[in-house]
Amino acid sequence: MKKVWLKLATFMVACMVLVVSANATNVIKIGVQAPITGKYANEGQSIYNGVKLIVDQYNAKGGVLGKKIKVISCDDEGTAQKAAICARKLVNAGVLAVIGSYTSTATEAAQATYYRNGVLQTSDGTSDSLTKHKYWTFFRNSFPNSAESDFTAKYFVQYKHYKRIAVLSDYSSYSTGLADATVKAIKALNGNVIYRGKIKSGSQNFTAILTEVKSMNPDVIYFSGYYNDGGLLRAQQMQLGIKADFVGGDSNDNPDFIKLAGASAKGAYLINVPTPDILPYDTAKKFLRDYKAKYGMAPASIWTLLNVDGLRAILYAITKTKSTNTKTISNYLHTLKDFPGLTGPVTFRNDGERIGAGYMVYQIQSDYSYKIVYK
Repeated sequence: MKKVWLKLATFMVACMVLVVSANATNVIKIGVQAPITGKYANEGQSIYNGVKLIVDQYNAKGGVLGKKIKVISCDDEGTAQKAAICARKLVNAGVLAVIGSYTSTATEAAQATYYRNGVLQTSDGTSDSLTKHKYWTFFRNSFPNSAESDFTAKYFVQYKHYKRIAVLSDYSSYSTGLADATVKAIKALNGNVIYRGKIKSGSQNFTAILTEVKSMNPDVIYFSGYYNDGGLLRAQQMQLGIKADFVGGDSNDNPDFIKLAGASAKGAYLINVPTPDILPYDTAKKFLRDYKAKYGMAPASIWTLLNVDGLRAILYAITKTKSTNTKTISNYLHTLKDFPGLTGPVTFRNDGERIGAGYMVYQIQSDYSYKIVYK
């Protein structure tokens, strides 16, 4: 009798294993690697919320290919060290694709791990180096530094006619790359860069370098780093009485720039692709309504929508190919032409680069709204 019960128990355990295995195959796991905490937390949390919103909407309609989608997040805090840990964690969790990260530094630190394990990755990181390896697993959902630097140079030299340009960055790969590319593009147009300096991100007191810049009497101070430093730079510039225009690169486009700069934010310029509220696409307008209804606030910035476009393109590819094989999905994405993204048509080159970019210059008004002054 004991033998009978033992065999029956063994059989039941085996059945349970089979059921669990079957259920596991009915789930598509999507990873989110983003700075959920730390100095870029509002961007990371917004990206995660955007991904969750899209996934919940898909799951409400039955998922993809009859499979429900599960989101697994990992907080990389925007650093290379944490990003490498996140990459291993998400690969071990069995994700099909990863959305993120927000910073180029964190994105690059995870790239090779995803490539070696055949996990798709889409990121808003703008460093040109992100596509140099031509990993078949990587797709950029934003636009590279080189596109922004060319636009910035034309604005400075041909439109504003600045004669004395000061360029600042932090030491990150993204910020340094964007600043260096901008300097090169300005010089190619015979513009005059009188200063090229770097700040230590997070140091909060930039008086020394701004005092040095002030002595050179610049027409404009251009900062290619992130909003958490950019807002303080702008505030301290005004405190020191530096009358130059302040122009921030795309990663200054965040509500916290205004919070940190305070009243000094007024009159500052920001360069980025269109802000979410002026996107002309019905899909973007619906996403913004749905996001606000679900979370009681607007997305942190355009970076949320760019990352959501990366996710939407991957889910679309899964649907069209009827496959969860990442190589098959990747091959399809490389042929994707004008997919209707929230941020405009999405087309990828063979190296994973997104084609096309429409930058604008915004000036922060007295009521802290944005006014388009150049596009």
